[in-house]
Amino acid sequence: MIDVCEFLEWDTRFFGYRIGRANIHQADQTQMEAILNWCDDHQIDCLYFLSHGDHPLTARLLAQNQFQLVDIRTTLSHDKLASWTRFTPELTIRPHQESDIPRLKKIASQSYRDSRFYFDTHFSEAICDQLYETWIEKSCYGYADMVQVCEIDGQPVGFVTCLVKESVGNIGLVGVDSAMRGKGIGYQVLMASLNWFANQPIQTIEVVTQGRNIGAQRLYQRCGFMTKSVHLWYHLWKKDTYLNKKDNS
Repeated sequence: MIDVCEFLEWDTRFFGYRIGRANIHQADQTQMEAILNWCDDHQIDCLYFLSHGDHPLTARLLAQNQFQLVDIRTTLSHDKLASWTRFTPELTIRPHQESDIPRLKKIASQSYRDSRFYFDTHFSEAICDQLYETWIEKSCYGYADMVQVCEIDGQPVGFVTCLVKESVGNIGLVGVDSAMRGKGIGYQVLMASLNWFANQPIQTIEVVTQGRNIGAQRLYQRCGFMTKSVHLWYHLWKKDTYLNKKDNS
């Protein structure tokens, strides 16, 4: 039987709050009580809940128990790799080099302001920037199977991270230098990533973005992705533990 919630050690270390995640995507009254009791038993400051968007009872229970809606999680998929025609980039796109990492971290710190962490004001903008800097750095050191970089005049101006997991391709991060947006760099790196995925033993690629990020959704659709699912991210902040932590800081 699946545990109703799990403690997130990495998130807890990184953010400095005790953080957990619900392991179910919809809940009845009994399950909600179990979630809240688990938070109390584990002294949780913040609980993530990823909800199905089509379950009214869950939506009511989340609202009644002070969960905050912070994001609409949109998953898109591409399943046309069997008929993929290799894309020829107009720009230089290559595997990352270790010397690229400082520049990639800077791009990452500018690229994800639509994410749920920036919209939850309990997290500072600086720690959110650092989250994505850490993510791209870890991707370069093996968290991703491939990090492709778009280079102009010898400088990285965009990137995409690629991972194959359980026979499905996953695009983790797509980033473009804020000064270079609107020049087609995101399209170039995404299409180049499809070249890489087409050589892997997979049939499907998935990517996740925010419901509020219309530009990203249009870009993925232009590259052949279609919406697969929509979920809702909620955060529950346990008021007593959060306020005590603030008072003692």
